[in-house]
Amino acid sequence: MVNTTTGSTKELAAVFTQKASLVSACVHEAKDRTEAMDKTLALLAQKPPLDPQMASGKKQDPSKRILAAPNLDHDGFQQLSDLCRAFPHIHLIRDRLRDFPGGIDMGVTTADFGIADTGTLVINSNDEHTRLATMLCEVHVAILAVSDIRETALSMTKELEMLVGRKGSYTAFVTGASRTADIERVLAIGVHGPLELHIILVEEK
Repeated sequence: MVNTTTGSTKELAAVFTQKASLVSACVHEAKDRTEAMDKTLALLAQKPPLDPQMASGKKQDPSKRILAAPNLDHDGFQQLSDLCRAFPHIHLIRDRLRDFPGGIDMGVTTADFGIADTGTLVINSNDEHTRLATMLCEVHVAILAVSDIRETALSMTKELEMLVGRKGSYTAFVTGASRTADIERVLAIGVHGPLELHIILVEEK
């Protein structure tokens, strides 16, 4: 295993990619945030139409895609919004996610950290919209800076303490797509959350 004091970010990214792939996450690379946004929209374009799980979620236009991006910073959301103008069928939202109980095609979030030895994402989910974006969507895309990958959870104790230290904090550890084998020990994907998890590793933060 790579040590964070001696291993390069490239080595940690390689380990993270390998471990995340083992739990069915799809890992992509991007040189900067602009390329990460482009890859996100490309993934959305390839995605089949949403299959709403309740009558109130039925779309009048089956070609429409709902894209939620609640935790992007102002510049990041503006950048994504500008890119979406070329795709009139994309409905970009960052709040009022409860108005879409039938489901969201894709949720895109930024991850605070990645844990290399388990391929885990660490996401500050204090905001309810961030939690909904990662649970109501059929596909979750997480954007992670390579410089934010750590070797193990133990090696980032102080950083985790900062995330969970505040009262009422909600920090999510996401490892692979949602899955369960509770029913007759048969593995089912997407039971409690997204059917797919895509992680875009960004070289430049």
